[in-house]
Amino acid sequence: MRKIVLLFSVIIIGYFSHAKDYNISDFGAKGDGVVLNTDIIQGAIDFITTHGGGRLVFNEGIYLTGSIYLKSNVVLHLEENAVLLGSVNPLDYIKDPYIGWMSLVFALKQENIGITGKGMINGRGFYTANNQVANIHKKIFTDPLKLDRPNETNRPQNVYFRECRNIVIKGITLKDPASWNQTYDQCKNLYVDSIKVDSKNYWNNDGIDVVDCDGVVIKNSFFDAADDVLCFKSHDPSKICENVVVDNCTGRSSANGLKFGTVSRGGFRNFKVTNITIYDTYRSAITFAAVDGGIVENILVDGVKSTNTGNVIYLRIGDRWSGGKKPAMNNVVIRNVYAEVPNGKPDSGYLYEGPVEDLPRNISPCGIVGLPQHKIKNVTLENITIVYPGGSNPNYAYRGLKKAELDSIPEMPAAYPEFSQFKELPAWGFYLRHAEDINFKNITLIAGKKEYRPAIVADDVKNISFEKVEFQEPDSRKKKQVFLQNSTQVKKK
Repeated sequence: MRKIVLLFSVIIIGYFSHAKDYNISDFGAKGDGVVLNTDIIQGAIDFITTHGGGRLVFNEGIYLTGSIYLKSNVVLHLEENAVLLGSVNPLDYIKDPYIGWMSLVFALKQENIGITGKGMINGRGFYTANNQVANIHKKIFTDPLKLDRPNETNRPQNVYFRECRNIVIKGITLKDPASWNQTYDQCKNLYVDSIKVDSKNYWNNDGIDVVDCDGVVIKNSFFDAADDVLCFKSHDPSKICENVVVDNCTGRSSANGLKFGTVSRGGFRNFKVTNITIYDTYRSAITFAAVDGGIVENILVDGVKSTNTGNVIYLRIGDRWSGGKKPAMNNVVIRNVYAEVPNGKPDSGYLYEGPVEDLPRNISPCGIVGLPQHKIKNVTLENITIVYPGGSNPNYAYRGLKKAELDSIPEMPAAYPEFSQFKELPAWGFYLRHAEDINFKNITLIAGKKEYRPAIVADDVKNISFEKVEFQEPDSRKKKQVFLQNSTQVKKK
């Protein structure tokens, strides 16, 4: 997988480095932030694609535009201090009939395309979204307006590429979309390098969404998002998101850091994620979900630093929109992790925080939670240190270890997959349920204050091994830190 990804990276970067340059000003565009340049930019793209391809260069300036479509063999190159500025008039955006979404920059079934340079795409999404709300109230635009927010599809993203091949996104800043930020859907050979994302200006502002793509590199990039940061999805039951490398990325989120499975119809296969940093993040640093009939398999996460993050690891099988397919999670390795979970709300003070009502009363443990008929299998956790605040209060909220108490934890197969979905859980470090072949190796779990709960609870787990697992908790020398129910083939070294 790594050789294949490296090969396509060399090929497409080499192609773009020799592309002919065309300057947008030669086509009559104005970089004054006032003149709407949509037709001029589109005309320039159309000209370049029919004349052998090349780079459309934007020099320093502010280029106001609505929706444009990138075409084959064309790269938008934004020089330093060049800004592609989104109109705040929602009527300047197209809702593409094939994709079903709005976007500032579209590409549909194109190849050899990209957006490069040190410039910026600024969607000004807060203003655009609120102007869309006004249009809906005036009945200029039809939308369900749930919670006084337009549907995600009726607010423009910054970038939406669908069924494209050979894509380079390099060096640019993506700022303030009105919806998700950048989506690459059923694309092949996507290379993202050294980008900066500031995506926390409105609801559902993700960092990057990769949907059912094959051959992806995301590296050396920074994401600050109101919603999920590195978000991989599978919308089509016949497709799969696979052959993905993520390296040296940093993210902050009012949702999750690295996430699979907001939708997981086909699934996720052959991922290598290395050297990521997640901080000030409301939900999980790492969360993999197979809840819609898809698979999660052959996943390696190696090197994670997670600080001030509400949860560290959450692996989940559910049965929400499976349509008769059997969800599965198999062969997941997570290693070399250092994490700190705070006592307070980790995204407190940000404009769009995660909802307080979603949180349990006491701090949640990491979770590996399948279903009785669909168990999570073959998970290795190695070289992991997690620091918890401890001090959970049984008089405030309690979950005990009696069989009836553990059995009362709901299965919730159709629920949205989040670490907090079960509310109170009986462990402070790890909670495992409906799983097989789980390996803990060189694990240190630290509680800052005394806990009423054990560190690890395993319920209906077959073949679980503990090697060099250490618990640090005040005043707990004789405490039993591992509690097993309905679990067999337990190995301790």
